[in-house]
Amino acid sequence: MKAAVLKRFGSPLEIEHVEDPMLGTGEVIVDVVAAGVLSYANEVFSGERKYLLELPVIPGTGGIGRVSAIGPDATHLAIGDWVFCDPTVRSRDNVIAPDITLQGLSARGPGGLKLQQHFRHGSFAERIRLPTENAKPIGSIDVGDAARWCALGALLVPYGGFLAAALQPGETVLVSGATGRFGSAAVAVALAMGAAAVVAPGRNEATLAELQRRFGPRVHPVSLSGHASDDTERMKRAVPGSIDCVLDIMPPSVTTDVVRSAVMAVRPYGRVVLMGGVGMLGGPGLDLPYPWIMRECITIHGAWMYPPDATVRMVGLVRSGLLDLTQFEPTCFDLDHANEAVAHAAAHRKPFQMTVIRP
Repeated sequence: MKAAVLKRFGSPLEIEHVEDPMLGTGEVIVDVVAAGVLSYANEVFSGERKYLLELPVIPGTGGIGRVSAIGPDATHLAIGDWVFCDPTVRSRDNVIAPDITLQGLSARGPGGLKLQQHFRHGSFAERIRLPTENAKPIGSIDVGDAARWCALGALLVPYGGFLAAALQPGETVLVSGATGRFGSAAVAVALAMGAAAVVAPGRNEATLAELQRRFGPRVHPVSLSGHASDDTERMKRAVPGSIDCVLDIMPPSVTTDVVRSAVMAVRPYGRVVLMGGVGMLGGPGLDLPYPWIMRECITIHGAWMYPPDATVRMVGLVRSGLLDLTQFEPTCFDLDHANEAVAHAAAHRKPFQMTVIRP
């Protein structure tokens, strides 16, 4: 099969023919129809992000495709089913604290690296091998819509955070990082889950205005000044009531004081979910005040990705019309132009812009 292969950090992807993946028990093979390209893929491939990723590797995190082969333990999947290829691969021998690897991207710790040795290659290829449970059925779709369905990759991440926080309809949410790709997706997801209001702080006023234009008066933009204590008060005053839940999904480049100012806007007995990359490149810690956490009864969740059943629930939100995939605007490349796709993704990071490879 044809695939894009990363052989050395800092080198371009090499487009070549490699062996087809071999099916094993507990696995499925999927013909990849569309694979999303992360806006920071170039930072991973250059080595800048220092992700745990053994080379050579076929990169690519998730995608949309059709099942072409199933193992003997698959009782519901059938050849030809449309599925989302979930890149969040979990070890099966510790259900309480499984090791995780993000197929085609990164691993968490030594156990994740061991898992990565088998499920390493991602979706920048004509075919991909997945654990059976990672081929998530999405129902019948038109082949021309496969690129837009790649938006699940962005939507599922904040959805996992809101599930961790047990977000309830009618609550008010603050999305720290609302003007980024995952943050803007978080705004859409929160509203689809029934949030009464979403506070969207940021410095890009044009993007904030665009979020309000797309989603209406339930979105409350806040232009940040850069002064932490002032910004906290601005966020609190953005809505008539109080902020029930804060989701932080800021990138590694952001300083911790920006994150802290958003976190501390949450009400007493509120919940905070940390999903961003702040601190991954070094620097000071978040340093939240212990007395504030204790006396205000603040619940803080760390959430990486999303639970195994999240895709099924999210497909329900899409099928019901609560989440509109037509908000997303994909630009597609064929596999021969994978390097151009990576460069395009880096240059087009605005909310709801997507770059997709169609093998």
